[in-house]
Amino acid sequence: MNDQLDEILRHHRDLTAKLADPETTSDAKKYTEISREYAQLEPVVEAINALRAMEEELAGNQELLDDPDCDSELRELAASEIEPLKAAIAEQRQKLTLLLLPKDPNDDRNVILEVRAGTGGDEAALFAADLFRMYSRYAEQRGFRREILSASETGIGGYKEIVAQFSGTGAFAAFKFESGVHRVQRVPATETQGRIHTSACTVAVLPEADDVEVDIKPEELRIDVYRASGPGGQCVNTTDSAVRITHLPTGIVVTCQDEKSQHKNRAKAMKVLQARLLDKLQQEAHDARAEERKGMVGSGDRSERIRTYNFPQGRVSDHRINLTLYKLEQILGGDMDELVQALHAHHQAAQLAGEG
Repeated sequence: MNDQLDEILRHHRDLTAKLADPETTSDAKKYTEISREYAQLEPVVEAINALRAMEEELAGNQELLDDPDCDSELRELAASEIEPLKAAIAEQRQKLTLLLLPKDPNDDRNVILEVRAGTGGDEAALFAADLFRMYSRYAEQRGFRREILSASETGIGGYKEIVAQFSGTGAFAAFKFESGVHRVQRVPATETQGRIHTSACTVAVLPEADDVEVDIKPEELRIDVYRASGPGGQCVNTTDSAVRITHLPTGIVVTCQDEKSQHKNRAKAMKVLQARLLDKLQQEAHDARAEERKGMVGSGDRSERIRTYNFPQGRVSDHRINLTLYKLEQILGGDMDELVQALHAHHQAAQLAGEG
């Protein structure tokens, strides 16, 4: 393992030199890639340096114990530190093992999160609003910034669809296991006989794409502008401010009408289109490595039922890791840490098993 750690330290020094090289700073794509790799390597290097400092301290104490001329009080002090140091070294090695697991290159990116109402009509749309509120509160607790990119509201406070960007270091890592079908079981407010209904929403989690990563040619786009519909202020419904962008090679369509400015709607729609194209490219690469994903937390398939929110029992069940928590109200209030940490721990355990 020491050879591997030495190689990591050498690579870190090389990256440091490259970031100071004018040839790198003049190339936006190269600089972005190297900066991201450097940032991902920093905690690993810190952990290696901490481990080596502990090992040196342990070796020093061992030398004192083996030295027949050493003062008895000093030898006694060194002896008392041996076992705590061994325990700290073992803990640090475990931490380093987890840090050395293959890292998702998207983890530190901003995220574009899409919530869509599925089966269940108005009740599904209301549940979509509940989910989006949960994610927004969780993001606020984590210090992420939120920007709504597009929304299609119902008249009773629900969403047919809502798309938002959450920005901040580690945003994608915080949300990446949320892709899939979320099911709710509860008595709708409109139900007069107290029967429990089951509804569902689909969540898609996309890493935000950098401009340098997704090459979109102007001739590959069809851009339509039209008059916005629904609430939005005086100007929204009287000018051609809404934008629909179609990416012709893939057939991906993005619409945005939330802003009064056509320019702002176009910019937001392009951001979502870039994220969806990056997600498509990465999903194709994932499909080519299907065997490597065996045992991981779900497949990221948005048709996969991942979680049930049962209101009568006050429980949330994640079907991928067989976890049930009887704290539905707190989770919907944004207290998602226990759930997210359990998903990450399961993912890491599967990775460790895969590494052999």
